[in-house]
Amino acid sequence: MSDKSDTEDKPKKKKKGKGLLMKAVIGLVLVAAGGGGTFALVQAGMIGSHEDGEKKKEKDVPKLVKKGEEDPYAPKSEGKEGEGEGGGAEVEGEGGSEYKTSYYNFTEDFTSNLKNSSALVQINLACSTRRDGRVLLWLKKHELAIRSEILVVLADTPEEDAYTPTGKEHLQKRLTGAINKVLTDTEGFGGVDQVYFKSFLVQ
Repeated sequence: MSDKSDTEDKPKKKKKGKGLLMKAVIGLVLVAAGGGGTFALVQAGMIGSHEDGEKKKEKDVPKLVKKGEEDPYAPKSEGKEGEGEGGGAEVEGEGGSEYKTSYYNFTEDFTSNLKNSSALVQINLACSTRRDGRVLLWLKKHELAIRSEILVVLADTPEEDAYTPTGKEHLQKRLTGAINKVLTDTEGFGGVDQVYFKSFLVQ
């Protein structure tokens, strides 16, 4: 008798195992179908569009300003419009870059020794950006940190670079990178396109 009951119990267990396995497989298929459907709806932009999140991130980054467009972050000029050298409102040319270029003048000269040399270099700098006025505001806000980084770059410049056009171009690129590094570290974005020498003296 015990033999019959053992054989009768075994098939029942197999049926329970198959039923449980079948339920688990159906459950997984339903979850996968639901997840896939949700993914498809998100990609189609019908629900929870991920593009909105990207647009919100872009708002924090200074934008390129086209000629003729108003810059909402433009720093207020010290003189009234119509006063000063030009005697009128700013006029953009038709040719060249399609973007407006703004300049920032550093307030003081930079003086430093040159790498492995007793020579000193004294320079006066300006830089430009085609981005909105936040870059100019950040340059003014972080001028102390920028000055420090520029002095480090100057002290690491070989004397030969101070005498050749190629060396000066290389120095301009290094200075642009140094300024953008400070702005990126402090504000999350650089934005300086070019550095210009207003004066350059080696003694």
